[in-house]
Amino acid sequence: MSSSPPRLDPPPAAVRPSGLAAVAARAPLGLWITVLALLTAVAPLATDVYLPALPEVAAQLGSSASAIQLTLTAFLVGLAAGQLVIGPLSDGWGRRRLLLAGTVLCLVASVACAVAPTTGVLVVARFLQGFGGAAGVVLSRAVITDRTTGDRAVRLFSVMMAINGIAPVVAPLLGSSLLGVVGWRGIFLALALLALLMALGAAGAVPETLPAERRVRGGLRRTGRDVRSALGRRRYLGYTLAFALAFATMFAYISGSPFVLQETLGLSTGWYALAFGVNAAGLTVASLVGGRLVGRVGARRLLAVGVAALLVLAVAYLVVVLAGAPRWPALVVLFLAVTSLGLVLGNGAALASAEVCDIAGTGSALLGALQFGLGAVVSPLVGSSPLVMAVVMVVASGLAVLALATLARDPRGAAA
Repeated sequence: MSSSPPRLDPPPAAVRPSGLAAVAARAPLGLWITVLALLTAVAPLATDVYLPALPEVAAQLGSSASAIQLTLTAFLVGLAAGQLVIGPLSDGWGRRRLLLAGTVLCLVASVACAVAPTTGVLVVARFLQGFGGAAGVVLSRAVITDRTTGDRAVRLFSVMMAINGIAPVVAPLLGSSLLGVVGWRGIFLALALLALLMALGAAGAVPETLPAERRVRGGLRRTGRDVRSALGRRRYLGYTLAFALAFATMFAYISGSPFVLQETLGLSTGWYALAFGVNAAGLTVASLVGGRLVGRVGARRLLAVGVAALLVLAVAYLVVVLAGAPRWPALVVLFLAVTSLGLVLGNGAALASAEVCDIAGTGSALLGALQFGLGAVVSPLVGSSPLVMAVVMVVASGLAVLALATLARDPRGAAA
């Protein structure tokens, strides 16, 4: 198969855009996928960018550390709940108007966070910020599934993952830089600016992709049926679990690495930032390379190689930790582990979405809710212990391999 850039299928004939929607329908592929990547990047950015400011937030609002931690929990709960609500609704209402409404809610909630006078107000605003931001996360996958299939979809998912894959690892570093200049309220204003860019990008570059004749109606009862239908599709469940558990492995690395790399391995702040950047670059390059190889190798085979490599490298890191965590072997193994995720995330999301094309919004919602739900569970488990971080990485990646090998097994023996 040719390695030429993926092209979008034309908008369905039943979708007849006008005005700004017509402009969005003519948006070039590069702009379209960049906007989708920005929409999905809001979750890791808004999750991690203000973490360095938590002590300052607690001091200024006169709150305890545990109470301020609820603002992170509230955001993650809002993010998961928003996907579970918005995704299924979009299968009946269409994608575009829910995407615009969600980004506007995220914008308003971000401003509310910036001016919050109390911890309680901040917690509520963070929940609404996550709920609104969920629209970009869940619907970006759905619109790709609506507009393209097969290897083209995998390439687009891989490109999108490459663009936003750096977000969860650079967000804390960006937050540290902003904190000294604009303070914690300024960080939330920066997130509001990002939400504004999201809203403008969605309005001008993301058309309606679900025609009226393909929409499903029936309210909560139909939503329940769609959820049961998606969860009853063995291959969808296998790909979704492999994707989400691999993501949980990355969350274990993200949450534990500030302590492990600096306190255990003795890296300075500057070298820690460099190590994070190098690992993010590895993930990005692997995503792009995987997108180029999918036509020749097959998405499922690339996913299998990625999760197998992730497990092997997680075990290797556990061995390094048990050996006393010498600096360079630990850094090399962690780099390779993060890089291997580049073969997992794009392919896993694309393969899972392909199994639920008829209920793409619901399928995307379940994938996203499990993805960030597992991330929320993993992060506090890791703490500052290199051993716990290694064990969590081994368990999560091992379960990802198990899910792919059993639930997502192709009965025909096909590779993709």
